[in-house]
Amino acid sequence: MRARPAVRLLRLGRLPYAESLAAQERCVGRQRAAGAGAAGWLLLSEPAGPVYTRGLRGGPDPAGEERRLRALGAEFRRAARGGLLTFHGPGQLLAYPVLDLRRLGLSLRAYVGALEAAALGLCRRLGLPAAHALPPPYTGVWLRGRKLCAVGVHCGRHITSHGLALNCCTDLTWFDHIVPCGLEGTGVTSLSEELQRHVTVDEITEPFLDAFEEVFQCSLTSHEESIG
Repeated sequence: MRARPAVRLLRLGRLPYAESLAAQERCVGRQRAAGAGAAGWLLLSEPAGPVYTRGLRGGPDPAGEERRLRALGAEFRRAARGGLLTFHGPGQLLAYPVLDLRRLGLSLRAYVGALEAAALGLCRRLGLPAAHALPPPYTGVWLRGRKLCAVGVHCGRHITSHGLALNCCTDLTWFDHIVPCGLEGTGVTSLSEELQRHVTVDEITEPFLDAFEEVFQCSLTSHEESIG
């Protein structure tokens, strides 16, 4: 029987979004230097404060948009990922795999589908079997016409970065100031809203990791060593 590929798990906890991006970039550098046969990484974090991020596809007035959103008291960051504008903040799980797609034998589209499947696996474990994925441009996981989990990735020289953002107990009013992911007429939701109870990032981390291992057919190993 073929051994499952190892993926190193890095639990960053709650920290500023910029610090999670810096950790991700260090992992990308290590993965690229290690070559195609090296184990990948899975970075988990929860943003410490509100931040709007814009992907590689900019809007019609990016400077004005940035000023408006900063005036709300949020940070604003440009991210090297697909997609348009979205929000990250406390109560949201960010899962950023840094993987070599050659090692996994996945196309980029299949990889995005696997991220969606991991989030769907979590939903099933929590008793939300109606959660589902939709084809582009509605990438992500949806419930009752509202987005529960956003997916936005980057892939350079076969190495992935960024990933998914899953609303657990996120303050959804921050989304009222944007058109999330550029999708007019759609809303957002959270696990807390769907389950009608307070659901924290800590509560869902382990079942999410179980679902990730199941979908990616990998073995996660906790990694405590500094990646600085």
